[in-house]
Amino acid sequence: MFEKFLRDPKFLMNVFETMKDGLMVLDEESNIVFFNQAAEEITGYSKEDVIGKPCTILDTDTCVVLTESGKKKKCDLFKEGTICNKRCRMRSKDGKAVYLLKNAVILKDSNDEIIGAVETMTDITSLYLKELELEELKKELRQEYWFMGILGKSASIQKLYEQIRNAAGSEAPVLIYGESGTGKNLVANAIHKLSRRKDGPFIKINCAALNEYLLESELFGHKRGAFTGAISDRKGRFEAADNGSIFLDEIGDMPMIMQAKLLRVLEEKVVERVGENTPIPVNIRLISATNKDLSNLVATGKFREDLFYRINSIVIRTPALRERVEDIPILAAHYLKKIAVVNNKDIRRISPQAMDIMESYSWPGNVRQLINALEHCAVTCKGDTIEVSDLPEYLFHERKLERNIKHIEQDEIHPAVPGYVFHEKKKGSIKHIGPDEILSTLLMFKGNKALTAKHLGISRVTLWKRLKELGIN
Repeated sequence: MFEKFLRDPKFLMNVFETMKDGLMVLDEESNIVFFNQAAEEITGYSKEDVIGKPCTILDTDTCVVLTESGKKKKCDLFKEGTICNKRCRMRSKDGKAVYLLKNAVILKDSNDEIIGAVETMTDITSLYLKELELEELKKELRQEYWFMGILGKSASIQKLYEQIRNAAGSEAPVLIYGESGTGKNLVANAIHKLSRRKDGPFIKINCAALNEYLLESELFGHKRGAFTGAISDRKGRFEAADNGSIFLDEIGDMPMIMQAKLLRVLEEKVVERVGENTPIPVNIRLISATNKDLSNLVATGKFREDLFYRINSIVIRTPALRERVEDIPILAAHYLKKIAVVNNKDIRRISPQAMDIMESYSWPGNVRQLINALEHCAVTCKGDTIEVSDLPEYLFHERKLERNIKHIEQDEIHPAVPGYVFHEKKKGSIKHIGPDEILSTLLMFKGNKALTAKHLGISRVTLWKRLKELGIN
């Protein structure tokens, strides 16, 4: 039954007309013989304007070639045979620039003779403009706050920039300390790009992601048949990094047996593939990173002392986000712009109240956690501004804990006295909250009692009772 429909030209025409992408069919002379409704809407040309005309009537930059006499319109589809995911710009009938993603293929009959071609066009103008907007934002940020992919203006981040510049001028091994999410990989990449090895490879590997057997093969390579699954010779990461830099992330998690083998490579500057005894010379610059205290690991016998002193000629520490609070608005604005584009949201700003809460949080997951929180906000935000109510709930927990500790020793003032501080016993804890704090929190959440109660760490019923006692409407 369905095959019958496919053989019906009217059925196929109806399918073509309901497509969201523009569809154009050409004959063997490159003349347009079909132009669907979506193509009309995208280009501004009607069927009557284009049917029977050469496809070059659509003024696209893919149809222009340079000759000795200047620019000429020419269709190369029948010469090339196909066009795949090609971006192009065309001028619509009313003169506006339209950006397209084009796909095309020639059609042949049973005798392998060309009888025409079919082309689809997707309007990506809005996506292209957003990409331009993002690029402008990047340029703007680079002028003042951007350094080799790292963003910030705080004193601690400026110190980091200087350390990167100094390390880049040396060939000595670098050890980068920092909590997870502080951008240790960005620092390593920046050192390489600023160094004399910038034209060489930058090879990175996470030492915590592989066991000692896989890690040895990854770092040093293997010979065919060295172990089950080794079906061919393989070059290791050290060989791949020759005349460049190798970045060993989470080196504190490297097994002890691999530490000994790494030390030998660093001292002798040669590697041996697994299953082979032939030494292969390598010229690399080592950059390592860890979120662990290697000195403590050395003291407890979990990290080799000789390797520790071999890799830490230059030590750089990446600051945690809580140590560079003034960078939070810059980082949030940068990543929010990208997240809004990806989620197709028109989010332009973060309210001062919401930013105050973000700046007060300690961010144990650092920049990575900040990005995660902004992705949450992009989902919950209904307008163009992220409000306090859009923030993840965990951002408020720390503030409640600080407030409880701050007031835990205060004496209770009787409710009959104006301006009293009440306390509530609940599960062994005491919460002291004054009327000013209740009012400011209500204002912050625009009168939303559920969010106010959650922020204050009390139930909605308790909040309602306290509002009644205070005479707050």
